Amino acid sequence: MFDQLTTPEFLEIRNGIRRFVDEELRLIERELGLDSEDPWPQEVLRKVWRRSSELGFYSACLPTALGGKGLSILEQCALKADLAASGSALAMHVLGDLGGPPRVGNMLKYATPYHLERYFKPVIRGEKSTCFAMTEPHSGSDAQSITTSAVADGDELVINGHKHYISGAPFADFAIVMCVTDSSTTPPSITAVLVDLNLPGVTVSHEYVPMSGQHIDADIKFENVRVPKENIFGGEGRGFQLGMSRINVNRLLHCPTMLGLATKVYQASLEYAGTRRQFGGPIARFQAIQHMLADMATTLWACESMIAQTAALADAGADLRMKAAACKLFVSERCFEVADKAVQIHGNVGVTKGHPVEQAFRKLRMFRIFTGTSEIQRNTIARAILEPAQEKA
Repeated sequence: MFDQLTTPEFLEIRNGIRRFVDEELRLIERELGLDSEDPWPQEVLRKVWRRSSELGFYSACLPTALGGKGLSILEQCALKADLAASGSALAMHVLGDLGGPPRVGNMLKYATPYHLERYFKPVIRGEKSTCFAMTEPHSGSDAQSITTSAVADGDELVINGHKHYISGAPFADFAIVMCVTDSSTTPPSITAVLVDLNLPGVTVSHEYVPMSGQHIDADIKFENVRVPKENIFGGEGRGFQLGMSRINVNRLLHCPTMLGLATKVYQASLEYAGTRRQFGGPIARFQAIQHMLADMATTLWACESMIAQTAALADAGADLRMKAAACKLFVSERCFEVADKAVQIHGNVGVTKGHPVEQAFRKLRMFRIFTGTSEIQRNTIARAILEPAQEKA
């Protein structure tokens, strides 16, 4: 599993990231007095992106030809679990998870030289941030029902629509926007378009904060926004396929973050059970507490094993459709159960607003919605396991 990743090259990166978090990011967090539930100044985030890029971490997921480290999916999972378990408020920015290279990594093969120079190389260098804008107020799991339109007008596209709950949008410089370019077909023809978010007619609104308390999502509204046709990304009418091409690995790569959060509250529960005294001794001596801790340890081992195996399949080029959905389903639901037990062990402390256990509980609950709800994952799994039987019939 993750501890079996022992090549000198990987250990250098892993240990380097740990030092970066402990010696630099935590210092920034203490100096500013901000945590993961505060809105972070744009200039601070850009400083973190550039510094991580200088150290070789920010683009580590990319091939060496693009300035990355060529990390495997399995190695990326190990690093993401470490970062989530660190508890650092800035941890998600080390590998660029919220707007950096991981947002575009597997799609870069579709980029033209113009796209690379104007948009994606600045992202790789930590100079710009991006977001992926698919979801709309009335289009979540049903991605093909989007209504944001891009209508040709000479050498330009005119974009109108409303994107909802877009991760990374509050600090993004541009968005990869899914637009309907031909509504006469069934399903409609969807095209990806690169849109600078400082253009006239673009509004990024922060009208809500999710239950995690993090200021990392926003709506983007487009009103007669004009962009050149050369900003079409991946080919006209290829947007839906482009979006779906990233979803399986995306689902998998959410899992180590859940694992890291659950690991952190498990470790906190072990410590608390040994120091919290009731009825003349530590609560760790009670069988009820021991059983919860035993279940938590077993769950974490199962989750890490499942993530590692699925990541190995991804690295081997296997079809991940069913496995990634099963992994995301299992890990999201089981890690939430770990957080629930952590709250129970901590008692009043665990339900106190702002406590690390309470924060992790809220964050882990959200992961059962992100990148497809648990119900969508079950639909995907069911189709994959029933199709062979139906074909035989």
